[in-house]
Amino acid sequence: MNLSLSYSNTRLHRIAVSVFFFIAGLTFASWASRIPDIKTKLQLTEAGLGAVLFALPVGQLVSLPLSGWLTSRFGSRQMLIGAAIMFPLTLLLLALAATTWQLIAALFFFGLWANLINIAMNTQAVGVEKMYGRSIMASFHGLWSLAGFTGAAIGSLFVSADISPLLHFSIVCALTGLLVFTFYKNTLPNSFESNGAQPLFVKPDRRILMLGLIAFCCMVCEGAMADWSGVYFQKVVQTPVAYTTLGFVAFMGTMATGRFLGDKLVTKFGVKNILQISGVLIAAGLMTLVLLPFTATAIAGCLLVGFGVSCVVPVIFSLAGKSTGMSPGLALAAVSTISFLGFLIGPPLIGFIAQAASLRWSFTIIAALGFGTTLLAGKVKTV
Repeated sequence: MNLSLSYSNTRLHRIAVSVFFFIAGLTFASWASRIPDIKTKLQLTEAGLGAVLFALPVGQLVSLPLSGWLTSRFGSRQMLIGAAIMFPLTLLLLALAATTWQLIAALFFFGLWANLINIAMNTQAVGVEKMYGRSIMASFHGLWSLAGFTGAAIGSLFVSADISPLLHFSIVCALTGLLVFTFYKNTLPNSFESNGAQPLFVKPDRRILMLGLIAFCCMVCEGAMADWSGVYFQKVVQTPVAYTTLGFVAFMGTMATGRFLGDKLVTKFGVKNILQISGVLIAAGLMTLVLLPFTATAIAGCLLVGFGVSCVVPVIFSLAGKSTGMSPGLALAAVSTISFLGFLIGPPLIGFIAQAASLRWSFTIIAALGFGTTLLAGKVKTV
C-alpha cells in the first residue's frame, strides 16, 4: 500500500512538472509564431529585427546567475509558480508595444521570466528523475516541444484567420493561468533540494564548461529556427503569408517527436553517439534550407533540424543536474549561462549577415555552428 501510494505521488509530481514545461513551450512558441507580424507592424528591417531580438537573450543572460541562486536559496517550487504566471503575461506587453524601444523592453523581461522558469522547472525535473531512478528528462523537454508545436500550429491558424497578436496572447494567458492554478500543488516540495546558504557565483568545472559549449552550438540553431524560420520562409522560400509558419511548425513537430523517443534512444545508443548524430542532422537540415529553398524541401530541412536539436538540451541538462560539485539549480544555471549565449549571438548574427549578404549565408554559418555539436561531443565526460 505504501509502495503504491509512493508511486502515485511520484506520478503526480511528474505530471505537474510536465505541465509547467508545457506552459513554457506554449508561451515561447506563441511569441515566435507572431514575429513576422510584429516585424511588419513596427516596419523593422532584417538587421533591425536582429537587433531587437537581441533583448530577449540579454534578459536571459542577465538573470542567469540570479535565477540559479534564487532557485537554490528559496526553492524551485516558488520560483516556478511565479515565473509561470509572469512569463505568459509578458506576451501582452509584446503585443501592445507601439515602438521599437517598447518592444525591446518587453523582450528583455520576457527573457528574464523565460530563464527563471527554465531553471526552476529543470531543477524540478532533475528531482523527479532521481525519484524514478532512470532517464526521463527528454520526455519533459518533449512536452515543451509538443507545446511549442501546439503554439506554432495555433499561431498559424490565428494568422490565417487574421486574429490580432493581442487577442491571441490573451487567450494563451488565460489558458496558462488555469493550468498553473490546477497543477501547482503537485510540484515537488523544496525539501528535495539542497537549499540553505548558496553562493551567487560559482566557478564551473571543465565538465560543466564542455556541457555548456555543446548546448551552445545546439541552441544557436534552435534560436535561429524560432526567431528566423518564419522570416526565411517569407523572404527566401517566398511562401504565401498564411504559410510562413509551416517551417517552424515542422521544426517543433519533429523536435517534440525526437524528445519523446530520446530517453530510449540514449539508453540504446549512448550519450556520445546521440549527440554526434544530432549535430550531423542539424547541419544537414540547415544546409537543405540553404541549397534547396523551395517549400517542400525547406520543410524537409526544418524536419531534420528538429530531430537534430531534440535530444541535445535534455541530455546536457540531465548530466549537469547530476553534478556532484554544485547544487542542481546552480549547475543548470552555469550550463545555461554558456548555452544561452547561443540565443544571444544567433538572432543578431543572422540579421546582420542577412543585411550585409543574405539570409542564406546566415543559415550557412549557423549550420557550421550546429555541426560543432558533433565535434565537441567526443570530448564530453558522461559520468
